[in-house]
Amino acid sequence: MRRASFSLLSKVAAHPSRTISRVRSRDFVSDSKSIPNKQNRSQLSNTHHPHKPCNKTHGLFLRKTHQFQNSACRNLGTLVEQNPRQRKNKEKSEIEEEFESAMSTEEIMGAFEAMKSAFGSNDVQLGLAYLKVGLHLDQEGDNPDKTLEYANKALDIFDKNNKVSLSVAMTLQLMGSACFNLKRFNDSLGYLNRANRILSKLELEGTVIVSDIGPVMHAVQMELANVKTALGRREEALVNLKTCLELKKYVLEPDSREMGVAYREMAEAYVAVLNFKEGLPYCLKALEIHKKQPGDNSVEVARDRRLLGVVYTGLEEHEKALEQNELSQKLLKNCGLESELLRAEVDAANIQIALGKYDEAVSSLGGVVRQTEKDSKTRAFIFISMANALCSQEKFADSKRCLETSSGILDKKESEAPIEVAEAYTEMAMLYETMNELEAAISLLKRSLAILETIPQELHSEGSVSARLGWLLLLTGKVPQAIPYLERAVEMLKESFGSKHFGVGYIYNNLGAAYLELERPQSAAQMFALAKEIMDVSLGPHHADSIDACQNLSKAYGTMGSYTLALEFQQRVIDAWESHGPSAHDEIREARRLLEQLKEKAQGSSCSAEDEVSPRKGLPLPLSSECALNRSSIACILYYFSLMIQVLYCFPPLVFGSTLPVTPIV
Repeated sequence: MRRASFSLLSKVAAHPSRTISRVRSRDFVSDSKSIPNKQNRSQLSNTHHPHKPCNKTHGLFLRKTHQFQNSACRNLGTLVEQNPRQRKNKEKSEIEEEFESAMSTEEIMGAFEAMKSAFGSNDVQLGLAYLKVGLHLDQEGDNPDKTLEYANKALDIFDKNNKVSLSVAMTLQLMGSACFNLKRFNDSLGYLNRANRILSKLELEGTVIVSDIGPVMHAVQMELANVKTALGRREEALVNLKTCLELKKYVLEPDSREMGVAYREMAEAYVAVLNFKEGLPYCLKALEIHKKQPGDNSVEVARDRRLLGVVYTGLEEHEKALEQNELSQKLLKNCGLESELLRAEVDAANIQIALGKYDEAVSSLGGVVRQTEKDSKTRAFIFISMANALCSQEKFADSKRCLETSSGILDKKESEAPIEVAEAYTEMAMLYETMNELEAAISLLKRSLAILETIPQELHSEGSVSARLGWLLLLTGKVPQAIPYLERAVEMLKESFGSKHFGVGYIYNNLGAAYLELERPQSAAQMFALAKEIMDVSLGPHHADSIDACQNLSKAYGTMGSYTLALEFQQRVIDAWESHGPSAHDEIREARRLLEQLKEKAQGSSCSAEDEVSPRKGLPLPLSSECALNRSSIACILYYFSLMIQVLYCFPPLVFGSTLPVTPIV
């Protein structure tokens, strides 16, 4: 059996038990583990599918013309005198062997110095040595700056020798990982995108064996998902995660426990962006697999059912959610997983709140809170859920006491768990808002925003909170203060979710109302037009909020004296409301009254100030299109922010990746 060059680069380790852990370059460094071969696919070449393993699998290693092979002189014994070149080659080979066998940091660094002395500054072998040191440092995880330094030197050498190779792609992936750890997300994205382009070219050309390139592709895609998530571009990250799942399908057995975990990870990613509809089939698939392996009464099935309960809650199928939660609790109790059982009990109480069973929820939460430590985050979250139930019963004094208790705990946890605390402050603000304590709500949102501003990867949350804060300031008459928050929120959410996301439309609507309040009708008309364009696409032209945007646009043009356009848009408002039938009788009557008023203005008649219609302020930013379609604005937002806390409590901020296993080369 021939030894692979640089055993540290010879494979990607499998971590099937790690369902939420970021893949790093150091995941390439581990003991050998075997690929679960698929006999029905092993005969297929890479021309049939780019990600299917070949009959003979190989480890992840760097192909070279002379890859640390034994020198020919070794086979000649000592009977033949070696010339100086042979002796030099032998010395190099021995240095390579020493470097390859080095394991500890001290051994690796010592052997590396010998490599630097023996090889030229542009020698590919030295580039591989730099790469190995970088991978080892990344495995240690303490010095990403040093990791990046060695990876840079490796890349310089590889670029001078061959700009398109697997070694270059691996080095770029390492650089992307190091930059991620340094929170240099844009730099990380650049390196990873270049690695992805190189891998795509190698795959297309067929110059690298599929089983070699697959694990690197998986690592790059997983790292891209992490970086995009960190940048707030979660929708884009989902595309990379889907690619990772497809890669795993061609390596893992279809009914393996590991494949079930991969499906659950995909479901969790959708839940994290509150896209429950898309997450449902992945969660059901995970449950289907885990019921077969490891079995109905396993921990994996318990976790699948708990996640499924959250998904059904998001879909407002609360009876199904409660059923899955109860099944999950039984399994978690049997498995002795007390902490997960506690969280599942909180899930159940939140579902009861959604079902309107407030007394039951308060009773359940009272039992759960007694099982928690006095100053624990869990206790704080439970008091927020209890405050929600009490607020729904209009027991405002009791609800406020719960919020004060929770706030007292969370104040001490800001540095320990900033994301969770920021989200909790946001939900508490929503509850204060429901109780008409708007100043308290504004104060909490500002505290949440101050935390989120320090976390680059929470751009989407920062944008949502900024939008909410701007809306509340607008609602309380603080218009000049509101505008900067709304303008910033637009840019953040466009970056996170795209320029046509319905949430962006709501903020444009708010901005239009603010500009109109400041007697800037032309700016207001521009904002209302953008809001209407987005809402027509995302919600449909006959949705109530789309009609409101159209109404606001008519008002802005009327204020500017552009009566032809104002009349045109007001007629569209009437037509849209008429499509709702008798249920929109009052709205149709009001829209027709405003049309007649505009006609009078257009003819030069004066209107009293009492007849002026104020622009409909945009709704507070919703977090789901289903929510916007089916629920009143305040209830909708309160419900989904509560659900966001539940999701965060159940599944902490996601950093993705279990690595793709391959067989070591022989």
